[in-house]
Amino acid sequence: MNFPRAVRIADFYHVAEHLGDLAKAWQAGDPEAAKDLSQQWCHTLKHEGGPAALAVLEALDRAGRSESALEVHRQVTQYLGNHADRMDYPRYQASGWQIGSGHIEAACKTVVNERLKRSGMRWGEDGADAVCHLRALFKGDAEQWEAFWTPSIN
Repeated sequence: MNFPRAVRIADFYHVAEHLGDLAKAWQAGDPEAAKDLSQQWCHTLKHEGGPAALAVLEALDRAGRSESALEVHRQVTQYLGNHADRMDYPRYQASGWQIGSGHIEAACKTVVNERLKRSGMRWGEDGADAVCHLRALFKGDAEQWEAFWTPSIN
């Protein structure tokens, strides 16, 4: 609603963890094979996107697999199916966008937490919103900070 042009991107590394969990369950007892399988799936995910990775997982031969491996497979395929529309990593990377959330988490720490969570601070919603906007300008481009405070001449 507030950001109509925003694109929601599933954190690649979070999705990769799910694929790693499935690979470990699929190749139980063989960590090297699990690592190789996880890398293959992650490569497909990164270079072809979520729907392609989901198709690979759905095409796996499930015959003879343990109940626990089948359950992990069900959970991971369901997860990918529910969020595949947020996993168009080839397009995101071609657009120069980040596919991990580390930069956002770091920004939350430096822009928001360092200012709003100081000892003894209490913020209402309006005040916190105003401070966060100013803090984002301050921590961002110096020219934007100066432009914000420079009166415009009409």
